Amino acid sequence: MVQENDIVLIYCEDEPLTYAKIEEIFPDVKVDWYHVKMLILQIPLQVITWTLRNAYIEGDEFTIRGKKFRMEAVACPEEAHEPQNSKNNKIKNLEEKGKVISLFDHLKNN
Repeated sequence: MVQENDIVLIYCEDEPLTYAKIEEIFPDVKVDWYHVKMLILQIPLQVITWTLRNAYIEGDEFTIRGKKFRMEAVACPEEAHEPQNSKNNKIKNLEEKGKVISLFDHLKNN
């Protein structure tokens, strides 16, 4: 279920159009309709409010000025977890390849 603060991908005519953050969802005067305030995540940032049914908020297709739109919730991709030993080995390899210079010590001496 899409909720406030979720990120959605907006499609227009079955093509990805833009990402948006759901800022607020509040009921309309019409039963089963809602105002969905979204921050469009592109430059320049833009705030829009669409009046949608719950089914549309959840991903069903709807039309605006004759064009098909739909919203799809975006989930954060899972990170590939490396074993801790592998991370430690990478750090050791980096330390062996070069010398670490402390900027703090450099500034302190000047």
